[in-house]
Amino acid sequence: MARILLADDDASTRDLVKRALEADGHSVHVTQDGSEALDCVEGAGAQKFDVLVSDVEMPLLDGVALAQRALKQPHMRVLLMSGFAEQLERAKSLKSSQVAVLSKPFTLEDVRVSVRKLLG
Repeated sequence: MARILLADDDASTRDLVKRALEADGHSVHVTQDGSEALDCVEGAGAQKFDVLVSDVEMPLLDGVALAQRALKQPHMRVLLMSGFAEQLERAKSLKSSQVAVLSKPFTLEDVRVSVRKLLG
């Protein structure tokens, strides 16, 4: 299964998404904001992840900027989530087969299906 990096500043969303992805057998590493997630991807102790699942609207570093940096990693896939239409438009501007966008509110099955599609 996949190694997934989850970045969301909302604790309840993080917990729900983490449990949904772990139910599919994925290994999920949780971060509280874009800056912390970027450290996991590019920092001194950087790890290899298959998928980044990120909220768009976060403090310090938003999900779109995080995705742009994370996509420099080989084989990285990105799922961006937002409840704000203008944020989703920014996310859609990445225009890549490696990026999917999910509108809030969503079901846990929506998250699971989106990740499965990204992984092929």
